[in-house]
Amino acid sequence: MLTRTVFIGGQKGTRRLAIGGDAPVSIQTMWKEGIAGILDDNAAFDALLEKIESLSALGCDIVRFAVPDEKSAEALLKIAAHTKMPLVADIHFDYRLALSCLNGNVAAIRINPGNIGRRENVEKVVNACKEKGASIRIGVNSGSLPKDLLEQVFCNKISRAEALCKAALREAAVFDELQFDQVVVSMKASSVQETIEANESFSKQSDIPLHIGVTEAGPLITGIVKSTLAFSALLKNGIGSTIRVSLSSIPENEVIAGREILHECGLRSGGVTIVSCPRCGREGFDVHSFVERWNTRLLSLQKNITVAVMGCIVNGPGEGRHADIGIAGAGNKAIIFKKGEIIRTIEAKDADKVFEEELNSI
Repeated sequence: MLTRTVFIGGQKGTRRLAIGGDAPVSIQTMWKEGIAGILDDNAAFDALLEKIESLSALGCDIVRFAVPDEKSAEALLKIAAHTKMPLVADIHFDYRLALSCLNGNVAAIRINPGNIGRRENVEKVVNACKEKGASIRIGVNSGSLPKDLLEQVFCNKISRAEALCKAALREAAVFDELQFDQVVVSMKASSVQETIEANESFSKQSDIPLHIGVTEAGPLITGIVKSTLAFSALLKNGIGSTIRVSLSSIPENEVIAGREILHECGLRSGGVTIVSCPRCGREGFDVHSFVERWNTRLLSLQKNITVAVMGCIVNGPGEGRHADIGIAGAGNKAIIFKKGEIIRTIEAKDADKVFEEELNSI
């Protein structure tokens, strides 16, 4: 469903990204630790910037940071001044923190207007965003519904999904009144079905782009399953302009899961595709450890190729025949193959070195 276009970034060298309209679905993640410490720790600051670059290489388009205090706001401004990645400040309760973050290259503010306080506080944030060319994400989740809607849910007058949608529409109306259209909405529940229903309902009533995600989705496997079910149901109907796979795991896994979901939904092309066997009693090559060593590096490459990692030298080249490059092994030997044809037989201890040589030749 075609929505309005919202722009994020573009401040003083920050990458400008379109959300909604006919723009590709973008991928987001959230930083997992506090950031105030980087103000006095140059090594930590450098490591954080390096991590942002690695997330970008994996396919991340936006990174969000929690800003619970002024020190964190100062730290975010420092980070934003040294990266092209559009950064979002996640603000709760104190609108003044949002204003502080808008004194530099922060690209967007995420607020829940319901906990920012009086309307005049929201107006101050909107006016600052207008001046700085920043956008706003209205974040509504099942844990912070307005009291009147929550009471209706408890009385079974409306569903939780309906309450999420009503709360989002209510908040969006305030921004319409303030003549500010650079707004993205998210409605998140820990329930897959509630997330789907809330977003479907909102998309029928507004042209605001939607950030979709299942909140508190859980650890790696549980979170990916829930997110895949919710995202695929919505994306196939054109609902969702940007996504975050919320996991109790590292940001890299959120980004990788997001790009794989978009790829399988036919919404993201290019990049490296990894196919690997699950291993069995016949395996002669440690597939698991090889994939673990190479996974992030492969997915960060700017190559449009398929890589096969197979445990069995008998079936490996055949099952991985479609791969541009593959590796399999038996005993102390390993083979490198391309398009199903074995090109090198090597000692297993040399597998990483030789694989890298052949990969670089593609």
